Amino acid sequence: MTTASVDLSPLWQLAGLGALLACAPLLWWHLRSRSATPQERLRALTLLTLFLTFDLVLFGAFTRLTDSGLGCPDWPGCYGSASPLGAREEIHAAQSALPSGPVTHGKAWIEMIHRYLASSVGFLILVLCVQSWRQWWRQRRQAAGVSVSPGWASLTLVWVCMQGAFGKLTVTMKLFPAIVTLHLLGGLGLLVLLAWQAQGYRPQPMVVSRGLRRAGWGLLLLSVMQVSLGGWVSTNYAVLACSEFPTCQAGQWWPAMDFTHGFTLWRELGVGADGGWLPFEALTAIHMSHRLGALVVFTALLLFVWRLRASPDAGHWPRRLLLVAAWQLISGMSNVVLDWPIVAALAHTGGAAMLLLLLGSLLAQMQQGRGLPERSAAVASKQTALDSRISIP
Repeated sequence: MTTASVDLSPLWQLAGLGALLACAPLLWWHLRSRSATPQERLRALTLLTLFLTFDLVLFGAFTRLTDSGLGCPDWPGCYGSASPLGAREEIHAAQSALPSGPVTHGKAWIEMIHRYLASSVGFLILVLCVQSWRQWWRQRRQAAGVSVSPGWASLTLVWVCMQGAFGKLTVTMKLFPAIVTLHLLGGLGLLVLLAWQAQGYRPQPMVVSRGLRRAGWGLLLLSVMQVSLGGWVSTNYAVLACSEFPTCQAGQWWPAMDFTHGFTLWRELGVGADGGWLPFEALTAIHMSHRLGALVVFTALLLFVWRLRASPDAGHWPRRLLLVAAWQLISGMSNVVLDWPIVAALAHTGGAAMLLLLLGSLLAQMQQGRGLPERSAAVASKQTALDSRISIP
């Protein structure tokens, strides 16, 4: 396997650009939350980071969909420079040699902007971690009840560092499908971590039965598996292996498929299990597996929502989950019948991210209500909301 080069000389410049980009949202956060309690300030910073991470996931999908993942074929810079401006000659030479190849001026800028945004999100998570530890230490020194745990923020910081490492491997291993899929899952996992953390700063306990709580975890697991299949479809460019819906090809419900080649996980892009070209039947197998997985997840989600509606604390959660499910169904069909337009593909990725984000927040509320008697759910929610408003001197 041919790997790209790693030149660390522009690393600090890239980190500096990321910190500079993060200054604007940090200033906005500081001005908007000056009069809030320390816990509310941390929640506001977490939500801001969550919003920008969601944007980063979508821009990462845009980078992949425009074939810009190797727009700069080295890491962390672009031909050893911190921006494509310093690599104009190298990019021009690569583009002249292969105008439709992976390296063009436009693709280089898309790839580097993605790296700048990733650096800024990483800096925001670093600030969030530092602020969490400061608040935890302040509460301990004042012998106050410790309501802020830095554990989640620390885990998030470790997670984003690992995500950066997978971003490097995505480039150096030339869009290796398994690495690209794990990179996507890492970004979505970061969203779930931030959503869970934000929910912890303003507890809203939801008291449900143990069975429903376990069903929620099961739905999350199924959703992660389905998103993994979706990432596998995208990274192997198997979306158009089926050009019809609900049938696949030429009116066939079950066309010829090759699961052995399609689901050999550790292989290069476009390569089968035997080292030859990946057969079309393998792409069909990948696509059809994602369709069948969607049917399973959609059915499980409907059953979960049906049970959740019976809970007095359900609120708007059933409606939110149904809206995201409908969004995914429509955007997924649009990818097939409209020949995979970028807008539909981005909408489908955004829907997957929103589904995991909502499930993470919902499960956090269910965990907060664990062990509480059902009648006390509303009382506990009001009390925790009151506690969060009490300023720590």
